[in-house]
Amino acid sequence: MKERYEKRIPITSEIFSKITQIDEFKGLWRGGLAINPQILSRLKKSVIITSTGASTRIEGAKMDDEAVERFLNSLKSNPPENRDEEEVAGYADLLGRVFDNWNNLRLSESTVLLFHKILLHYSKKDGLHKGKYKAKENLIVAINKQGEQVTIFKPTEAWLVKKEMDDVLHWYNEAIGEKKLHPLLIIANFIFEFLAIHPFSDGNGRLSRTLTNLLLLQAGYEYIPYISLEEIIEDRKDAYYTSLRQTQKNHKTDHENITPWLNFFLEALLVQAKRAKDLMDNDDPTKMLSGRQTEVFTLFDTTSSLSVMQIKEKLPHVPEVTIKQALSRLVSLKLIERVGLGRSTRYIRSK
Repeated sequence: MKERYEKRIPITSEIFSKITQIDEFKGLWRGGLAINPQILSRLKKSVIITSTGASTRIEGAKMDDEAVERFLNSLKSNPPENRDEEEVAGYADLLGRVFDNWNNLRLSESTVLLFHKILLHYSKKDGLHKGKYKAKENLIVAINKQGEQVTIFKPTEAWLVKKEMDDVLHWYNEAIGEKKLHPLLIIANFIFEFLAIHPFSDGNGRLSRTLTNLLLLQAGYEYIPYISLEEIIEDRKDAYYTSLRQTQKNHKTDHENITPWLNFFLEALLVQAKRAKDLMDNDDPTKMLSGRQTEVFTLFDTTSSLSVMQIKEKLPHVPEVTIKQALSRLVSLKLIERVGLGRSTRYIRSK
């Protein structure tokens, strides 16, 4: 298995150029961090909201970031009422635990199963299989233009899941210990194999992104809790799925090669690293905003108070759901404030 896993990793100048750039930012973050602790604390809370919203929406949930924040703030007194809320509650809980305890965790079968149990803790329909590998097949399907369901990938059969998970977990820990391969190559290879095995009946995509955060933190990328990787992936969702499908089509063949997936993975990390550098250089939360979020925030330079509908009129090319997500992010970073409730809600720039 070791030979198979490592043979499919491309060794090219382009790949190592991307890794070198990412590691330059990693070194700068460690060596020059002088960010106000209050800003870091706000960012971590904001990232949990943003990452939770993005990761669940990648899988089909509909809650925007504002709805995610409002729901999580009331979770202690108002348990989830629907599937989207169940997924949001579980992801936020798990991600928060990873951010707080990553240094005390080890990648193992027990860790993976525990993470899955936490992820689906609030899910009523998943009670029987949370924290357990799948007991039946789970094909990855899509709907074609004719409205027909088409199988696009067949993951590992249920009876083989434990063996294949044991194999890849053993390989990961051995490879990290040997230090012959760069950690980013090892992490990308492990996450791809995890998704190809698809070991659980539900939650594989969300769990893979939480594991990615954990493994990157353990590899020394300490800015992970302050810049949402999930948000970057959601912004590139089509490319995310395309890279997986292009790589999966040769899975377990003589032509295995993870180049499409690895390129996507490293490019997303490069965006994240550049945002981390911007934050470090400027000690300024506005540097963490996406293009659309910046568009919305800029409107407050000339207007003291705005509603969602007024923003929509000024930015007709931006979908309403994106505007609401942007406003939620700006509020969580305390760049603007929310005033009023319901239809009378307006937003003002923080003083």
